[in-house]
This record gives sequence, C-alpha cells and structure tokens, in this order.
Amino acid sequence: MTRTDAPYHHGDLRAACLRAARELLEEDGGAGLSLRAVARRAGVSATAPYRHYADRDALVSAVAAEGYAELAGHLAAAHPSPRTPEDLARVAVAYVRFALEHPAMFRVMFAEPCDPTDEERVAATAAVREYVRDVVHGVFPRSDAEALSVAVWAVVHGLAFLHLDGKLDASTPEAVSRQVHAAVHALLDAGPVARPAD
Repeated sequence: MTRTDAPYHHGDLRAACLRAARELLEEDGGAGLSLRAVARRAGVSATAPYRHYADRDALVSAVAAEGYAELAGHLAAAHPSPRTPEDLARVAVAYVRFALEHPAMFRVMFAEPCDPTDEERVAATAAVREYVRDVVHGVFPRSDAEALSVAVWAVVHGLAFLHLDGKLDASTPEAVSRQVHAAVHALLDAGPVARPAD
C-alpha cells in the first residue's frame, strides 16, 4: 500500500484515518496500528486523528464497525432470504470466507478489545446478531430462535477461527465450503441423543 501524501482537507479526516488504519491492518495485523501511525499513513499531523478518535480503542471500534457492516452485506449477498438448512449453510460458508478474505479485519472485529460504549460499533454488532437470529428463525420457525442462533453463530464463528489459525484445511475455497457445509448440516441434522438406561 502506498502512503497518502495529499494533505488533509476538511471533511475527509475520519474517512482518511479509517482507510489508513485498514491499510496498516492488512500489512501487519494490529501490531503497527496506532493513532500516530495512522496519522503518518494519512499524511496528517500526529494530533489530527484525535479530532475523531479519543484513543486507539476508539479507532479500533470504528474499524470494527465498518467490518460488521461489510460482513452483514457479505452474508446477505450469499443468500438474501434463507429458508432451508442448505441456504443457512451457504450463509455460513460466506461468513468463513469473509474471515479468510479479511483476516486482519476479522480479528479486529472479534479478537481486539473494543469500546463497548461506542454506539456505532454496538449498533453494527447488534445488526449482525439480529441477522443471524432472523435467518435461523426463517429456517426453523418453530425453534427457540435465540438459543439456536447463538449455537449456529458459535459453531460458524469457531469454524472461521479454526480455518484462520490453520487448524482446518483452508487451501482452496472448495475445501472450506465442504468442511463448513458438513459441520453446519451435522449441527442442524442432529436429533436428540438417546440416554442409556440406568
């Protein structure tokens, strides 16, 4: 990525800082992300980012909020109105692929501590949670959508990190798709386990 050498113009500082933060994340993860580094990358004074971000956590929260919005769009594009377990599996594959395509962003969204009082981030997180709940309710209308959506999200989220961390084969999109499909169907198709007689 190249540094933005253009001077800051009124009105684009927030966007310039977010763009610079994302470039830094893609280059080296969160290690080099600081307000000072963002200022250098954006071509503004060291104090300029403080006009919008009180500290690094506030900046990370803003980046995470962007990531949540992008994830929601990515999931909706995978299937606009899921109604079957197979539709849900397609959405799960899209979730894991988003993580693999944007690993630094995904880690900022879920592994970095972010300010829970940041309204934008809280709203974006809630939108993803509600999307998952609505999808699960659409596929299983008579279920406890809240509990099942947490279970589905936990499994799919775990699959994302297992692929990201090299614990599962992420060598090809087909391999990822097969593993995620199989895991989601195993969860959704599992019936009650018979308890052994005492």
